[in-house]
Amino acid sequence: MTAAATILTGDCRELLRTLDAESVQCVITSPPYWGLRDYGVSDQIGLEPSPQEYVRQMVEVFREVRRVLRNDGTVWLNLGDSYATGTPPGLKPKDLIGIPWRVALALQEDGWWLRSDIIWAKPNPMPESVTDRPAKAHEYVFLLAKSERYYYDADAVKVPAAWERWGKHTTPKYSGTKSSVGWMTNKTKAELEERTTANLRDVWTVPTHAYSEAHFATFPPKLIEPCVLAGTKEGDLILDPFTGAGTTGLVATRKGRRFIGTELNPDYANMARNRIVNDAPLFMTGAVE
Repeated sequence: MTAAATILTGDCRELLRTLDAESVQCVITSPPYWGLRDYGVSDQIGLEPSPQEYVRQMVEVFREVRRVLRNDGTVWLNLGDSYATGTPPGLKPKDLIGIPWRVALALQEDGWWLRSDIIWAKPNPMPESVTDRPAKAHEYVFLLAKSERYYYDADAVKVPAAWERWGKHTTPKYSGTKSSVGWMTNKTKAELEERTTANLRDVWTVPTHAYSEAHFATFPPKLIEPCVLAGTKEGDLILDPFTGAGTTGLVATRKGRRFIGTELNPDYANMARNRIVNDAPLFMTGAVE
């Protein structure tokens, strides 16, 4: 691929087979959620008759993703949940289905390393009229790895430190493993405060962000940025098998990465191409295909 961004139109289950093995450094994607929306294309993922069949389809897709992913590559998988209507197999009406965790655990069982369950906290969630449970205001982003050791740039996603939580007169003393908080052992409050940054946390507060051309939910760019920065270096290739409005490609090219996406709906594929092209003069020099 010579273009900075390429979007292929068709079923990802077929198109992924045309990509070279171990050619992708990172995958950032948000598949269609189960049972929530009809995207107007036959054979689409998300309208399976049961959660179990949806999970099976996800495992099939991500087996092919694993083939094209480099051995040190990562997957950042965004999934939302839904509630049962009618009587899907094994569920009662109004049950929270648990789709994100069903998929994550199935992928773990299929050989992926499940490394983090990131909470996407939405300060501006869609309003709900329910009166018998809290309104939903979060989704998951799962960090998965192909291998036990993988590329992860912790420094690129550091956050400001907040040592004030220790209190004005506290001198924290820690014991712990070297892999957790052992570096803090016998550190004074003053020494800790010299550190101005801390590791990225696993709760990300990011407002939802509408894209006017899309008639479906889209990734907020701010949700994708830490995935791009932690999972890749400049020039690396990022894949989104469910491109949609092309937000992953947009952020990837802004950050100097290459992008390849697959999209089942031709209208959405064209939308994504146009969106990246319109953004391209500021952030990229290559073509968009």
